Amino acid sequence: MPQSNRPTSTYQLAGRTVNRIGYGAMQLAGPGVFGPPRDRDAAIAVLREAVSSGVKHIDTSDFYGPHITNQLIREALHPYPDDLVIVTKVGAGRGEDASWIPALEPEEIRRGVYDNLRNLGVDALDIVNLRSMGDIHAPAEGSIEQQVTELAELQRQGLVRHIGLSNVTSAQVAEAQKIAPIVCVQNQYNLVQRADDALVDELAAKGIAYVPFFPLGGFTPIQSTVLSNIAETVSATPMQVALAWLLHRAPNILLIPGTSSLRHLRENMQAAECVLTHAWLAELNKMGLGNSEPLPAAAR
Repeated sequence: MPQSNRPTSTYQLAGRTVNRIGYGAMQLAGPGVFGPPRDRDAAIAVLREAVSSGVKHIDTSDFYGPHITNQLIREALHPYPDDLVIVTKVGAGRGEDASWIPALEPEEIRRGVYDNLRNLGVDALDIVNLRSMGDIHAPAEGSIEQQVTELAELQRQGLVRHIGLSNVTSAQVAEAQKIAPIVCVQNQYNLVQRADDALVDELAAKGIAYVPFFPLGGFTPIQSTVLSNIAETVSATPMQVALAWLLHRAPNILLIPGTSSLRHLRENMQAAECVLTHAWLAELNKMGLGNSEPLPAAAR
């Protein structure tokens, strides 16, 4: 068997130890992340099993639903375990037609924080990510000084414990760090969408968590012969291998795969047990270069 390397299972997020596989709550809302879930009891069950299975990092936002996801989290988990870190976001709102609307004025940032406080049922938010709208799923350059300054003021007032960023560039991270400490960055990143390779490493060197959204490819899951071949070899699903690759990629990567299914939740949690050899990692790395070929049998 080729040499393997097991990634670390925990990371320090805002001074607290979390398991590197967390849970993203976005899919608990209705279709299009709008309105109530089809099955409220099932949503509650997923949240409770996530925490009982070892999840210590939940990602959410009050613009999921809107308000629905945070209300579900409160119903399922409040009072929250002392070791649970809930990370939320501000910077967007929802139209009556389910559209996504930028909400980046200082008063909108403040209102977003108060909405999260109320619906989560807490006096202070563990971490608030400023969600830059950019090109929706890709960042665009531009100053975020005004928004981070507002979050820093809310932090000074004790309403926000820590500040993170979402959908941002390296330059925007640097700009924000001049205003307040940044504990995490949440951008789109996965096996095939690798524009943030340099940023992942930059943040790892600084001890800042990198939290990829759409870790499995988003609305169109990643598909690849290499991924399928490796998954068959290690008796895992292709999506478990895709998550395992992220855990191997860098120690500061924290995962928040989202699901409204107990079966998928259990599969996602098991990805931590999937250890990939250096040969397999080399083949998977090529997928981000767009030149992946079927994995030779000798390399398995």
